[in-house]
Amino acid sequence: MKALDIAAQVASKERSAREVLDETFAAIDARDTEIHAFLSLQHDRAYATAASIDERIARGEPVGPLAGVPLGLKDNLCQRGETTGCASKILEGWRPPYSATAVTKIEDAGVVIVGKTNMDEFAMGSSTENSAYGPTRNPHDTSRVPGGSSGGSAASVAASMVPLALGTDTGGSIRQPAALCGVVGVKPTYGLVSRYGMIAFASSLDQIGPFANDVADAAALLEVLSGHDPMDSTSLDQPPVSLLAQLDAGVAGMKVGLCSELLAGATEEVASAVRLAGATLEAAGAEIIEVSIPELALGLSAYYLIAPAEASSNLARYDGVRYGVRVDADDVTAMNTATRTAGFGDEVKRRIMLGTYALSAGYYDAYYGQAQRVRTLIISAFARAYEKVDVLLGATTPTTAFPIGDKVGDPMAMYQSDICTIPTNLAGHPALSVPFANDASNLPIGIQLLGPALSEQKLFQAARVVEEGATK
Repeated sequence: MKALDIAAQVASKERSAREVLDETFAAIDARDTEIHAFLSLQHDRAYATAASIDERIARGEPVGPLAGVPLGLKDNLCQRGETTGCASKILEGWRPPYSATAVTKIEDAGVVIVGKTNMDEFAMGSSTENSAYGPTRNPHDTSRVPGGSSGGSAASVAASMVPLALGTDTGGSIRQPAALCGVVGVKPTYGLVSRYGMIAFASSLDQIGPFANDVADAAALLEVLSGHDPMDSTSLDQPPVSLLAQLDAGVAGMKVGLCSELLAGATEEVASAVRLAGATLEAAGAEIIEVSIPELALGLSAYYLIAPAEASSNLARYDGVRYGVRVDADDVTAMNTATRTAGFGDEVKRRIMLGTYALSAGYYDAYYGQAQRVRTLIISAFARAYEKVDVLLGATTPTTAFPIGDKVGDPMAMYQSDICTIPTNLAGHPALSVPFANDASNLPIGIQLLGPALSEQKLFQAARVVEEGATK
């Protein structure tokens, strides 16, 4: 059921928040042994929240816009008193003494958090196979990946366990699993949603965003998440966005750029779906313009220098001294080495080493500095494109969901899964993925819409039209 429908039913006393929660945990019990979307569940806390909502409604007191709606929370978002471990052994059992601003906002809106979702360790991956606690499986075909790094969140929504979930997007980690699982996923403008309390991977790229079954539910959750936060120095001084009011305004007169680079490596089924989505927008009154942004082809290379460099710095804090797992040894250096060797998985170690090398003396300018210059080229190229069009259209991911284990031994092939999503993060712009069609194996195909900074309203209007024209 849709989140907005649940909220309306709970507010009108047609259903109680407790009844909704009973059904949610029953759905999780029925499917999660097979899918492994959740790392932990919060029965006592969730039922206490539901009881509080029901009591307030019974007294006639106002409740939040999403009161009683269950939600899955990615394991890299701090929630006071609840285990938060980034799906990594190095943070096993850690319970933060504070909550992320995004968590506080959704709780104030009446959302009922039911548990922490599985993810690639420290958000480093494109398949949720890098979790220290085992992979998540795609609900449409459990022999295939759900995408990553927010695979648990995407799968929990796709499997109808919860109507909403939160994820994080550093290079496509919301949009890519949304596409592979057949749900809506949104990467907001950098700074629109506070990053306070999000355990950092790459601080200049990370952003929190929603998963939902439809565009309206995603818009409602983003309205709650958005707005300035003085606790985050990168938070934009902007009021919360208003999206639902104009959601059905349509695309008449809108210029949509069909971007050839956003079809790079796409299968014919994916490319055909993108073109059909363009025809759907055109039929609704948009003007489709073919555009080329050659600089986007450089995004993958720049990203895999910038993101690991920032990860190398951010993950230096996991040293066995301050918090997290500690492996004792004869001296501090040996203890630090043993702790990080035991605590981090292979992909995290790979990226830390790559980032440390890129930042090292003698190589900084040749690698990290050059990558930042390429990033500037990409930002400028996007700016030129948006002088001609309002939004861009392309594939979210080049293929549909691939088999579990298919790319584990080939990191470069795995990285290619994010080739269409990475440029948006480098630019700090918003983008979203909306399910539009299925391939011959009945696996979902996601369509990506991109726009300049703070263009969420236009993106949601276009996404609504695409959603209504979807070929299911």
